[in-house]
Amino acid sequence: MFKNQYDVIVVGGGHAGSEAAAAAANLGASTLLVTMNLHTIGQMSCNPAMGGIAKGQIVREIDAIGGYSGIVSDKTAIQFKMLNKSKGPAMWSPRVQSDRALFSQCWRKMLEETPGLDFYQEMVRGLVIKNNKIYGVKTALGVEIKAKTVVLTNGTFLNGLIHVGDKNFGGGRAGERAATGLTEELVKLGFSSGRMKTGTPPRVDGRSLDYKKMKEQPGDDCPQKFSFLDSTSPAENQLSCHMTYTNPKVHDLLREGFDRSPMFNGRIKSIGPRYCPSIEDKIHRFSERDRHQLFVEPEGRNTVEVYVNGFSTSLPEDIQYNALKSVSGFEKVKFFRPGYAIEYDFFHPTQLKYSLETKIVEGLFFAGQINGTTGYEEAGAQGLMAGINAARESKNQEAFVLKRDEAYIGVLIDDLITKGTEEPYRMFTSRAEYRMLLRQDNADKRLTEKSHRIGLATKGRLAKMKSKYSNTNRLVKLLKNQSVSPKNINPILKKKKSAAVKQSGKADKILARPNISLSDLMKVKEIKEAAKEFCLTQEEKDQAEIQIKYRGYIDKERNNADKLNRLEAVRIPEKFDYLKIKSMSAEAKEKLIKIRPRTISQASRISGVSPNDISVLLVYMGR
Repeated sequence: MFKNQYDVIVVGGGHAGSEAAAAAANLGASTLLVTMNLHTIGQMSCNPAMGGIAKGQIVREIDAIGGYSGIVSDKTAIQFKMLNKSKGPAMWSPRVQSDRALFSQCWRKMLEETPGLDFYQEMVRGLVIKNNKIYGVKTALGVEIKAKTVVLTNGTFLNGLIHVGDKNFGGGRAGERAATGLTEELVKLGFSSGRMKTGTPPRVDGRSLDYKKMKEQPGDDCPQKFSFLDSTSPAENQLSCHMTYTNPKVHDLLREGFDRSPMFNGRIKSIGPRYCPSIEDKIHRFSERDRHQLFVEPEGRNTVEVYVNGFSTSLPEDIQYNALKSVSGFEKVKFFRPGYAIEYDFFHPTQLKYSLETKIVEGLFFAGQINGTTGYEEAGAQGLMAGINAARESKNQEAFVLKRDEAYIGVLIDDLITKGTEEPYRMFTSRAEYRMLLRQDNADKRLTEKSHRIGLATKGRLAKMKSKYSNTNRLVKLLKNQSVSPKNINPILKKKKSAAVKQSGKADKILARPNISLSDLMKVKEIKEAAKEFCLTQEEKDQAEIQIKYRGYIDKERNNADKLNRLEAVRIPEKFDYLKIKSMSAEAKEKLIKIRPRTISQASRISGVSPNDISVLLVYMGR
């Protein structure tokens, strides 16, 4: 059936579980993925899309480290868009619309092709723990499976409760049962848990919609892709999304069901995602607005099913249907299934180490929505890191940790374990203080070599990254050293309404102007001649242009990060006695004892710990 002993057992086959299982197995750990339904591995429970603001950066980081999310996204993309192109490169964020069914199939195929990974379809109801150390899992059928480490990625399944109007029933998502037993066991061990809520909109029949009444949202003319590898290609024959709006009549019809809404009548007591509210929450909180955007997104190439993004709801089905019929283009809408809300258990992430190993039980790791996050990308990132560290723990190797200036993944994990969360945590670019360093275009440069050192990123991936930046650096060097004459550059500057130059100057100074692009410079005689021997990809050209145009911002952030990293090097003893510090505030002592920060830098980011508290702490540590 399966082995008697594994290095790593991953519980749950969602985005976190899939990345965790792949990472552990690819690091040479014998790995078992246990999930309640093998047919829903990697399933998109909510919207059929990957990436977006900050989330796209995370997918590129997962790919640079050697995870699968970027590859699966590319292979199943039906539309690609680079968001925020009108802003600086720190804000550019890739996003794909995915074929939902194909996405899950592709994930399963890639996992089944991963050596050293076994599968088992069952519910894990308990854990085997002795002296605060993990030894395996127990299934609902009473089967005990041994392991050196275990990664829990239970998503919304822990005591999941689905709400549709005044009806509710147990479930992890539509059509699937909830997972029971684990929460109660973990709480008995001393873990602190809570409840959160998320929701999903109705799915409708695309044949019943009038797209002529909506605004078409096509993909990019020259689509890119997520993965840095050559094994995937940009999306072809892209499908369009569409945009429409709610209106006052829709809002009035929705309000008629508020007395039957579990969100307003008190049956839902948990907190939902602030930045992805339900439609009833939107019209309640923003009553002054007479319309809200709805994005009409195809679920795939071979289905007429459509996802109504922006209409997440737990209102009664008849209210949902009547209100949606009053949206322009939805007058003859047919439902495939109504929207619903789901409540589920999570565990406060301040109970975790940077490796995502729990502080209470050695060898037990948490990843994904169990840690209070929302989103496929956030889950996948945690799964990847938990899978890596579970495999390394099984071999008695030190943890693989990313810092805040190294990756959005580092920001995500640091935020969770240092600050915790009381509402579903979603990544935004504003959460990262080093956005200029953490761009989507340079994720491979930041992370591939680190991953290769631990044995995850392949030699081929590393060689490709080094070749890319070798070519980029050659072009940057050329532009820094090559002068351009007024005679050849001024006609281009005039055309671009940029000030003319009176004497020859270096090309990089011209490129630094906001309205001058690299393609403009490549038309200049001196540059054209000097670059004849170059054979660069568009990606390499873009990278060179970003490095030159934004050099000042990049250097400033790097200097700031280096200064703060000095505090990262000041380690706090694991059993440091904060109670002996009399001149520190009581709140600071309480928070420091609870979170047990690893470094002075982490301690400084804890809410309630002041700069004065940090100064006092440094004095007591002899600094």
